[in-house]
Amino acid sequence: MLIKITKDFVEQIQEYIQLENKDHLINQLNDFHYADIAELLRELEIEEVIYLFKILSKEKTSNALTELEDFKRERILKELTSVEIAENIDNLDTDDAVNIVRELPTEQREEVISNIEDEKHAEEIIELLNYDEKTAGGLMAKELVKVNENWNVLTCVKQMRLQAESVKRVHSIYVINDQEKLLGRLSLKDLLTQSTKTSIKDVYIRNVDYVSTSESGEEVAKIMRKYNLEAIPVVDELGKLVGRITIDDIVDLIAEYAEKDYQMAAGLVEDVEANDSIWDLTRARLPWLFLGLLGGVGAARIMGLFEGALAENAVLFMFTPLIAAMAGNVGVQSSAIIVQGLANNNLKGGTRNRLLKEFTLALLNGAILATVLFVLTLVWKKDISTALAISLSLFSVIIVAGIVGTFIPLFLNKRGIDPAIATGPFITTSNDIFGILIYFWIAKMILGF
Repeated sequence: MLIKITKDFVEQIQEYIQLENKDHLINQLNDFHYADIAELLRELEIEEVIYLFKILSKEKTSNALTELEDFKRERILKELTSVEIAENIDNLDTDDAVNIVRELPTEQREEVISNIEDEKHAEEIIELLNYDEKTAGGLMAKELVKVNENWNVLTCVKQMRLQAESVKRVHSIYVINDQEKLLGRLSLKDLLTQSTKTSIKDVYIRNVDYVSTSESGEEVAKIMRKYNLEAIPVVDELGKLVGRITIDDIVDLIAEYAEKDYQMAAGLVEDVEANDSIWDLTRARLPWLFLGLLGGVGAARIMGLFEGALAENAVLFMFTPLIAAMAGNVGVQSSAIIVQGLANNNLKGGTRNRLLKEFTLALLNGAILATVLFVLTLVWKKDISTALAISLSLFSVIIVAGIVGTFIPLFLNKRGIDPAIATGPFITTSNDIFGILIYFWIAKMILGF
C-alpha cells in the first residue's frame, strides 16, 4: 500500500506526540513500511523524532535510520544513548550496522559494540570495520546462506532453514568446501527436483561471479551491472566465502558517486550538503570560484591588449560574451560525454580516435553555427568583414573548445585523477580564456587593427 506523508498527517502526528498519546501513535504507525517512517521523520523536529524512537519497535526505527540522510541520522544518534543505538543495530544486517557505527565518534564505537546482545553480530561488525568502506569488504554483509558440497539434499535443506532465520532475503545459495572456499552456487529448482539423498556435489553450478574483499566498490558496481546480478559473493585472499553484496548497497554507492561527480562538475571540492555549515560550504566552493576569478582577470587582461581596437570596433565588444559562452558550453558538452563514457566503461577507441571524432563533430557544429551568425551579423551591421571576423572566430573557438573538452578528461583519467573534475568551472574557465584570445587574434587579422 502506497502511503503519502501529507502536511495534515504530519501535523496530526505532532499533535499526538505533544499529547504523548503513545498507544495511538503505535497503532497508527505499526503497519507503516520503514521507508515511510523515515519520510515522516524527515518532517519532524528532533525532539519529536526521539520520542518516536523511544516508543516504536526497534525493527521499525533501526531500518528507518538507514534510510535517512547523513545529517539527520547524525543528529538522532547524538540524542540516543549507546545502549539505545546498540538495540537498533542489533536489528540490522551487518553492512547497515557498520555504516551506522562508522558515523559514531571513535570513543563511542566500543561502548556501542559492547552493548550489542548478539555476540556473533558484534564480532562480524568489528570484522567489517577493518575494511575500507569503499571496497567490497566494506560494502558486504555477513548474512548469507551457504551449504557444503559434501551434504546431501536433505541435510542441505535442514541447514538452509536454520541459516535463513538470520537472512532477510535469500538471493542465492552458495556452495563451499570443508575449507570454506567458494565453489559455486545452488539452483533452487535443482534442489527441489533432486532426491533427498543426492549429493550437493553432483548438482551445484560451478560457474559463479564473485569479487575479492579488496575490489573497489566502483568495480563491483560495474560487474553487477554487466551481469545483471542481484547479489554477488565476496571472498578473501584465500578464496574463502566471507560475505555478499546486494543490489541495494550498490544502488546507494552509485548514487553517492553520482552526487560526488555532480558536485565536482559544479566546482565543489568537498562532499557537502545543503544543511552543512556556512564555513564548510564556503570552503567547498571557494577554490573553484577563485579559479574562475583568475580566469576572468586573465580574459580581461587579454581584452586590455586590444583596448584601442575595441574603441574603434565597438561591435567586437558586443559579441565577446557570445564567444566566451559558446566556448564554455561546447567544452562542457564534450567533457560531459567523455566523463560519462569513462564512468560507464563504454568508451571505445583510443585518445586519437576520440579527438578525431570530436574534431569532426566540432567542424560540423561550428560550420552550421558560424554560418547562421555570419548571416545575422551581416544583416545587422551590413559589414562583410566584421561578419566574417566574428563568425570565423566562433567556428575556430568551437573546434578548439571541443578538442580541449575531450582531451582534458582523457588525460586526467590516464593520470588516475577523477575526470569529473574536468567538467564545469575548469573547462569553462580555460575555454573562456582560449575563446577570447582566438576571437581577438582572428579579428585583428581580418579587420587589420
